[in-house]
Amino acid sequence: MPYRRTDNVVRRLAARELTILKAATEIAAEGGLAAVQIAAVAKRAGIAAGTVYRYFPSKTDLIAELVAGYAGRELEAMKAAGDAAPGPMSALAACIATFAARALGNRRLAWAAIGEPVDPEVDAMRLDFRQALAAELQGRIEIAIQGRNLPDQDARIGAPALVGALMEGLLSPLAPTYEDAGQAREAVQTATLFALRGLGIFDARARGLVAQVVLPG
Repeated sequence: MPYRRTDNVVRRLAARELTILKAATEIAAEGGLAAVQIAAVAKRAGIAAGTVYRYFPSKTDLIAELVAGYAGRELEAMKAAGDAAPGPMSALAACIATFAARALGNRRLAWAAIGEPVDPEVDAMRLDFRQALAAELQGRIEIAIQGRNLPDQDARIGAPALVGALMEGLLSPLAPTYEDAGQAREAVQTATLFALRGLGIFDARARGLVAQVVLPG
């Protein structure tokens, strides 16, 4: 009879993998993807380097899983914010503000996952993340256009343009830094207003589309 893992063993293996990914994510949040080395991850996780290799055969595999996990969480948060909004324009604004707030709340990790120069293999996965962000925004833009809440335009161009603007304006080495959470919240509102103006909405604040944002802790 072939060996079958018990439920307890499966849970232990899953927990160990999550511990490794948590350690890698913490290191990336502190020093970027370049700092994610197998030895450093093993030390942070309190395990042997050989154990890390059992779960992730290479550093590239580990970083790819890290980026995939981060991307999934951010996309889920954006979608949830949009789905909870009462109308097409508030949904679009909520998606933009949620992405911006969460990115600034953990800026180093966000830049590592979306824009930091890295291996071509990992960069291909990050391109998938950016495409997924653009797709989420494109869908929201198209719904707003169909409801005549936005001027007629090509959402296939507008959506990736917004992703690029948010990346450069909030996360890249060109972006300013902020002394406190209040300044960061203002930056999120500014970025959201900029994005909505780019789509043709010039009175977003007066219409209540840019609400107070809360940065994740």
